Amino acid sequence: MGSSRSSIVLLLVSLLLLITLSSVAEAYGRGGGKFRPSDCQPKCTYRCSATSHKKPCMFFCLKCCSKCLCVPPGTYGNKQVCPCYNNWKTKEGGPKCP
Repeated sequence: MGSSRSSIVLLLVSLLLLITLSSVAEAYGRGGGKFRPSDCQPKCTYRCSATSHKKPCMFFCLKCCSKCLCVPPGTYGNKQVCPCYNNWKTKEGGPKCP
């Protein structure tokens, strides 16, 4: 009976450890868990601050940010910092993200 109880406890501890490690791995797969969807608005506001087409820039920047959880630094270029943001293309093959 004691052996059975310790086996169950060991199994539960192992499952808890596995769940914790998978959550950590998922966070690191999305940029270390540092970037949250709530960070998109201020990052996109700055990203689109130098364009004269603010409304479409913000629309696509927010869309790209919510999918990629990344916005390149600066107001133009630097897209290589965010591969998902950089590689998302329109149907015509042009860049989707500003």
